[in-house]
Amino acid sequence: MTPERRKLLFQIISLLAVIGISVFVISLGNKSRQLIAWGYPGIFIISILANATVLIPAPGVALVFAMGGLSQFNPIILAIVAGAGSTIGELSGYLAGFSGQAVIERQDIYKKIQPYILKYGGAAIFLLAAIPNPFFDIGGIIAGTLKMPVRNFLFWCFLGKIVKMLFFAYAGYYSINWLYYFFK
Repeated sequence: MTPERRKLLFQIISLLAVIGISVFVISLGNKSRQLIAWGYPGIFIISILANATVLIPAPGVALVFAMGGLSQFNPIILAIVAGAGSTIGELSGYLAGFSGQAVIERQDIYKKIQPYILKYGGAAIFLLAAIPNPFFDIGGIIAGTLKMPVRNFLFWCFLGKIVKMLFFAYAGYYSINWLYYFFK
């Protein structure tokens, strides 16, 4: 098999995997509550699944916020576990960019974010991952289309996701405790 055919085959398989993961996550529905009962491993799995969808919002940070308010979860450990899971889940966007670059390159938002990732690389991925926004999937796709090394993408994404998850875990911890004492 020629290198071009191998690359095309890998791109097609990657795109089909991303579509399959997105359909699977949507089909889960309320079954994610059962995974929460598993503790940190359940949160890890839910974080992977919530971030594996491409351009389809899933309530991953809402879960971290809610779990941050439960006394059984340490907000720091929760943020690290959820950050690691969400980083792994973001590989779907990276693979979508690697396999389907012609589709997304025509979008206006792609053209606005791409220069920042070209110029700042990992720092741009970190910022997009740390700030709650709907554009991180586009950033992952761009990183894939630009063939950013996977190791760099995962490193900067992980750091940014931990920052974001820390914010939501502590926001949940303090707001739910505050409400408890307020209505006591």
